[in-house]
This record gives sequence, C-alpha cells and structure tokens, in this order.
Amino acid sequence: MKLSTHEKNAPANSTFSHNTVGDVFDFIVCGAGSSGSVVAARLAEDGNASVLLLEAGGDDQSETVSNPAQWPLNLGSQRDWGFVGQPAPGLDGRRLPLSMGKGLGGGSSINVMVWARGHKEDWNHFAAEAGDDAWGYESILHYYRRIEDWQGAADPVRRGTRGPVHVAQPSSPQPIAQALLSAASAMGVPIFDSTNGEMMEAPGGASIAELRIRDGKRESVFDSYVRPLLSRSNLTVITDALVTRLILDGTRVRGVEAVIDGQPRRFMAYCETVLSLGAINTPKVLMQSGIGPENEVHSHGIPVVQHLPGVGRNHQDHIAFGCTWAYRKPEAIGGSGCEANIYWKSDARLSQPDILQCQLEFAVPSPAETGLETPEHGWTMFNGLAQPKSRGRLRLSGPNAGDPVLIDPNSLSVPEDMAAALAAVELCRELGNSEGFSPLVTGETAPGTRDKAGMIDFIRRSAVTYWHQTSTAKMGRDNMSVVDNELKVYGIEGLRIADASVMPRITTGNTMAPCVVIGERAADLIGNSHGLSAQRELVVPFV
Repeated sequence: MKLSTHEKNAPANSTFSHNTVGDVFDFIVCGAGSSGSVVAARLAEDGNASVLLLEAGGDDQSETVSNPAQWPLNLGSQRDWGFVGQPAPGLDGRRLPLSMGKGLGGGSSINVMVWARGHKEDWNHFAAEAGDDAWGYESILHYYRRIEDWQGAADPVRRGTRGPVHVAQPSSPQPIAQALLSAASAMGVPIFDSTNGEMMEAPGGASIAELRIRDGKRESVFDSYVRPLLSRSNLTVITDALVTRLILDGTRVRGVEAVIDGQPRRFMAYCETVLSLGAINTPKVLMQSGIGPENEVHSHGIPVVQHLPGVGRNHQDHIAFGCTWAYRKPEAIGGSGCEANIYWKSDARLSQPDILQCQLEFAVPSPAETGLETPEHGWTMFNGLAQPKSRGRLRLSGPNAGDPVLIDPNSLSVPEDMAAALAAVELCRELGNSEGFSPLVTGETAPGTRDKAGMIDFIRRSAVTYWHQTSTAKMGRDNMSVVDNELKVYGIEGLRIADASVMPRITTGNTMAPCVVIGERAADLIGNSHGLSAQRELVVPFV
C-alpha cells in the first residue's frame, strides 16, 4: 500500500537512470519504527529533499493498536515479526519468543507505551564508547527537550513541552500502582514525581509510569512524526515492502532492493540510505549484502564486501521474571496496564540501577515449564535485569530474504546475571508481600517461598523478555564496532544505521524513547552533511 504518491525524476547530476533502475530519491529510510519514522520525517521537513520510507509490515489501522488495553493481542499476530530464540542453556534449554513490531510505528505500535529515556550513565557510556560528547547525557537532554510534549510538572532543564511526542502520566493511577509506591517508600526506595526527571540521574527510585497515550488512545512514533507530513509531495511511504539487500557499487551503497506484492523492486538513493530495521533485521540485511563477519558471510556463498566482525554480535535484551499475586477481588486496569515502575540496584556499589521492575495490573501466566498456576485475577511484577552482562549473537541460516535469522540470546549465561536476578526477585517478593498490598491481594502465587536452588530453578524456567533487543551493530571505536559516532557504517559509504542496533549497551528501562533520540540524532547528522535547512526546533502538530 502506498500512503502518498510521489514520483521524482532522478536529480540532474545523478548517475542513475530513473527509467532503467526504478525510483530515485535523495534519501531512503528502511523501517518505519521508533527510529526510522523520526529520520524520515525530519529529513522530509526540508521540502527540497525527497524521502522514501519503506516498511515491511502493514498499516496501523486496528483497534489492537489504538486501544492501549489491547496491546497483548498484537503479540504473535501479523503485527509481530514473531522471532524465536535458539535453545538457551541458561534457560534450561528453552526457546524465548522475541516479539518485535512489524508495521507502521514498529514496536511503538504494539508495545506497553512506557516512555523511559535511559539513565544518565547509559548516555555517558555511549559518549565514551563513541568518543563523542554529543552522545553524552547533557547533549541528550537537549534532544529530549526538543522531542517531548510533557504534560506533567514543569522541569525546564530535563523536560520539553513543545515537541511532537505527547508524554503523560495516568491521571488517576489504580490502587495497586499507589500501593507499589507506598511499599517501595517503606523499604527506603526514593519516590519521584517523574520517571524521566531526576530519577534517571539517581541511584534508583520508584514512580508512576509515563505513557504514550493521548485522549485514551495509543500514539505511536509514526503518528507523532510521519502522519502529519503525509500530504507532502516529497515524502513517500510504502508498506508491505520487505527490504532484502543493499545495492552496492564497490563499497558505496546506491540503494536497496525490496519485495513488494511478491515482485522485486529497486530504489536508488542519491544521497544516503538509512537502515532502521531493528536489532534483528538490520544485521540480517547487512550480512546478506556482504557486510559482516567474513566467515559468517562467506559460509553462505555471499561475496564479502566489508569484513565487520561485530555485525550480529553483542545482542542484548532485558530479561524478566514474573512474580504474581492474586487479587481479593477483580481490580480495574488502567491505561496500558502498566502504571508504576521501579529502578534499583542489586549491589549498592554499582554506578546505576541494574534492576528494572514494571508493575502490570493483570496476572501474566508463567511459562508452562514452571508448573505454576496463574490466578484469574491478580497482578504481576515484570521484574528483571536492566543491565544484563550476558551477550548473544545472530547467525544467518542462508543467503536469501526468506531464510530466518538464528538468534542465540545466551540469556543468564554469566554468574553476575543470576546474582542480579536473585536480588530482583527477592526485592519483588519483599514488596509484594508487604502490608501495603494486604488490602488488595490474598497472597503470592509465583514464585512462592523456595530455597536458593529452587529460586534459581524458577528464574531459569520463568524468564521471558521485555522485547527490548539491542546492540547488534554497535557504535564505538573497537574492532567489534559497526558504526562510528556519526552512525556511518565502517568501510561503507552512503549508509548509516539508526535504530537500537547501534546502542553499545542496552539502556536502563524501556527502549522506545532512546530509539527516538537515535532517530533525531541521525537526522541531524544527515541534515548537516547535506545542507538541509529544516529548523530542528519545528513543532510538528498532532492530527
């Protein structure tokens, strides 16, 4: 489906013939998710630049997308890539479902809608790895001030109020969310008015969650950035367009091949191509285009264009363990069902929180391997590792677009992660079994009292993911880095990556907001390189 019609002749000084190679645009952005939507919209703000945005999934016109309470119905649907990990020894050989958004808005159209900007130390780590202070926390605050239309208490240093991204806390959090804050406070956990203010500079804390819900409906990143611009003649959005490989002229990317309506199409980029396909499909397209670990690429008969051993390595994800309590009576569910969260340390000596706890106002079934029953009415603390030390990898199963990526999450493969997991579960149980919850719950149903060996068994058998896959084409300066501080792929011209793949390590909290920052940063870098004149402080109205 083509959302806006635009045919542009090749620029006068282009070396490509429009009639023989297909459509020619100034910029091609692959992927309409939380980063790609931002890149495409910001580049299109300059009316002199033609922009093509390609999305493998379909549109976002569904009640399961717009209704915040229905987000779980998207998991396993056509709006989910439906990736599944390889058997993981650290999970007793289980294979984790690894959901990822497929369609306009990407993950921001099927997620829990939590806005979490990443901890101060995350961004300072990015800057150190990239050797560029522009990725540091103080610089990133500027981006968040540009991005946000924050509906809460004024904080002009940290929050923006005139940006395209509506962010608000629930107006009347449910009693179970208030109980969590009371229980946390009684345990000595600081309570903050906002997750994304001082709390993201502190050792940890608890707060009411911030959500991407406007007037009772989900607002995806595509809604915020791209939809208001669809009438522009210089922006083309094509859905159901599976990008299969890069078109290379030596080591320069000239465009992409995509399958549309079952037929291959070629699109050429006069200036640059941007991969924003996510932490699974971005490295897949790179490797199947000959960019990646030499042995991996060559073993599938793909000519090696650029040896980059870090492509597909350094895979990271937030692993979670569901602790559940039964309600005394059915309780209402507010917003997306997630209205409160906690970031805390498993060890006081750490420089930032390594435990992430997101309270869900409904009971999440434990994996069948646990043998635990789930109450009909209850709540679950989706608690887990904010800074896992385990690292996974991706491998190709073949050279073609239809050959699936083999994902080895390698979860819980190092002792530090198990130690942090034990601390996370014990913190959760102490909170949920405290007096503050007794008026609302009858008791704990998972994991229950166990010795250490039993708790380790519960953790290995119950672990699931937050679906926050990152870091498979990381930014940095070592030999495992894939992009530099300007998001350019090493050894390749005309190509940048803008998505969660480039994170040197996973951020603390949900990853949607950092992906928006990555998109904004990429658009600035590209615009500066090509002299685009759009005003970056432009407020994009919501329609």
